Amino acid sequence: MTAAEDRLPRTADGTAAGKGAVPTGKDPSATDLRAEVERTRAELGRTIDALSTRLSPSYQANRVKVAGRTAAQDAGTFLTGGGLPAERKRSRNALVLLGIAAGVVATLAIIITRSARK
Repeated sequence: MTAAEDRLPRTADGTAAGKGAVPTGKDPSATDLRAEVERTRAELGRTIDALSTRLSPSYQANRVKVAGRTAAQDAGTFLTGGGLPAERKRSRNALVLLGIAAGVVATLAIIITRSARK
């Protein structure tokens, strides 16, 4: 295999995606061609299914919901003395959530203070 072939995505059977039949020096038979077409169709179907799932609004909404819950749990753990998670993305999400909460508290404090002065 060449370095370029090493970078190709792999199919479920471990062969490089998008690779046709291996040249053998003779023309492939009709059976070989049909089998190649069927493998390609199956691979294309799996790819389309995966893309459809990843791009669906319900899938994206669920990912955001899970990330929000995880950030809230991580922020709660941080506030109770458990520290931030080691994973960088989770740690960042928890800090962003804590920053947003601090901003909301500060805004409410300003609004309450100003309304009390009137």
